Amino acid sequence: MRQHETDGGARKAVFAPVDNRARVDTVVRRIGDAIELGLLADGEQLPGESELAGRLGVSTVTLREALMALRQQGLVTTRRGRGGGSFVSLPEVPADDRLRARLRGWSTEELRDLGDHWAALSGAAARLAAQRTEPADLQPLRRTAEELAHAGDAAARGRLYGRFHVELAAAAQSARLTREQVALQSEVGALLCLVLADDAYREEVAERHRSVVSAVQDGARETAGTLAERCVRESAARLVAVRLTL
Repeated sequence: MRQHETDGGARKAVFAPVDNRARVDTVVRRIGDAIELGLLADGEQLPGESELAGRLGVSTVTLREALMALRQQGLVTTRRGRGGGSFVSLPEVPADDRLRARLRGWSTEELRDLGDHWAALSGAAARLAAQRTEPADLQPLRRTAEELAHAGDAAARGRLYGRFHVELAAAAQSARLTREQVALQSEVGALLCLVLADDAYREEVAERHRSVVSAVQDGARETAGTLAERCVRESAARLVAVRLTL
């Protein structure tokens, strides 16, 4: 079965109706963030314009403007004629020096604040998931944790890390938490490449993710929340440590 047939709530949040404010920008950010996180696969065909506009709750004119912006960002390609449509185009990963330049734009205080916010989101999601989700609904989380354990390059690791936390929010059956996680990953997701290049830390994170899934499956609400929070706080602390070297 293809990935996009099994991702459930995380993917549903991608195509949920957008806010009335600044709709073109909202559509661009929503779809762009999903592509960056790997929730939409490289080469995957997006729904047709009429269907996609309907699912997002926008006009086809608004959608076309958003798709044009996504094409300009290199995130979507459009093919004409038979078998044509709009297709996801996974972006090139920023080079290490570009990531470090981006990290310089954050102060250590901002990174710590971001870590606090992220930990609160993931902790709340894990606690709710432990209360609400069924074991069969945890397959996307298990798959992502295992993919992270075997991912060879830092870029893939960063996407899988972010995807796990988005899927955790989806398992909590909270559309708002899921959207918040997607938005947060667009801010910090690529920067995680700087700390996930280390193989030992990659395996440590993968094991922590497995532990979160096990706690959620067992309905261990507080354990799941605490584990998710610790995982995020450790990653944020590592980003702060890198920032201090710049």
